[in-house]
Amino acid sequence: MHIFSKSFTQQEPIPEAAIEAAVAVMRSGRLHRYNLAEGERGETALLEQEFADSLGVPYCLACASGGYAMQIALRAAGLQFGDKVLCNAFTLSPVPGSIHGAGGVPVLVDIQDDSTVDVDDLRRAAEESGARFFLLSHMRGHIGDMQAIVAACNELDIVLIEDCAHTMGASWKGQPSGTFGKIGCFSTQTYKHLNSGEGGLLTTDDPEIMRRAVILSGSYMLYDRHLAAPGADSFGDVRLQTPNCSGRMDNLRAAVLRPQLAEMPDRRERWNRLYRVLEEGFGQEKSVVLIPRPPEEGFVGSSIQFRLPELSRERIAAFIAGCERRSIPLKWYGQHEPEDYTSRYDSWRYLGNTRSVPNTEKMLATLCDLRIPLTFDEEDCRAIARLIIEALQESE
Repeated sequence: MHIFSKSFTQQEPIPEAAIEAAVAVMRSGRLHRYNLAEGERGETALLEQEFADSLGVPYCLACASGGYAMQIALRAAGLQFGDKVLCNAFTLSPVPGSIHGAGGVPVLVDIQDDSTVDVDDLRRAAEESGARFFLLSHMRGHIGDMQAIVAACNELDIVLIEDCAHTMGASWKGQPSGTFGKIGCFSTQTYKHLNSGEGGLLTTDDPEIMRRAVILSGSYMLYDRHLAAPGADSFGDVRLQTPNCSGRMDNLRAAVLRPQLAEMPDRRERWNRLYRVLEEGFGQEKSVVLIPRPPEEGFVGSSIQFRLPELSRERIAAFIAGCERRSIPLKWYGQHEPEDYTSRYDSWRYLGNTRSVPNTEKMLATLCDLRIPLTFDEEDCRAIARLIIEALQESE
């Protein structure tokens, strides 16, 4: 039996330019984003400006994590304690965790067979719950019909916030992910598209939301040291009415991220080449059903998902074990207990009783997920596809 020899958790080295920038920050001793020399703009403020420019939006805030960015987004958008917040039933635990952390109550919305949100169920959930917010997760990099989602939110007077942890650099009909809703939230955690260990970015074109977010993040009265925020003279009473919930990004992480941001177009191209190799390899096995990629979607293929709808639970479990024997950590969302990052809505027991989401249950029962590290090449991906199909055939 052949065994795959490379690690699925090994990242590419941090670029030399990023290492040099980080060393310069450490030598200065000014790691805190507001600890600046006279006339200095600072790495964090520059990162915010550059990321905002990359999306074509005026405002960006760098945060300690993607989850923290979502919490700030909800509070800056007006969430009050006990308010209902809609979210995909198929998402990762930081999404409902952020809603809970901000004082909201998550309300699950069912998904379609392509793993994106069911707009009809979005309407039903909104009407049943009275929710005024929707934290939409572009889960595992799949973007739903954004025109239909935005239209539903506008009709129901719902504030749309996008969780773009898996869609940095992606788009729908040419419009960047994160620019459809009132706020976009991004992650720079190690396994995302940019790597600072932990980190997050919040973007918006709403000046009042941005003013609140800056204060919430912990700016004290130093909001004049932002480059991608409203003018300091516009903060007025916001600075006195908004709590400081310290969750800033520091200059060290921002220095690591700025050179990586410049590499994003190249990274997207490389990821998508590897994705297409795996997609082609899996497509040769009739029992494997890939998640479709519609032509409107400009995706970033940092992971790949497929379903095994004709297989029993026992056979899927045997297949997953066969992949593990080949050193391929394929994740299965049908596991009864959470494992690694594949926790499901029914394991978040703090939610209490939840709405019925039957299609999510059906989808997750046979859904598999695989990371695609940029440390792999096309031949690695061909080998992975062969080994996965071999494990599938062995499980018969």
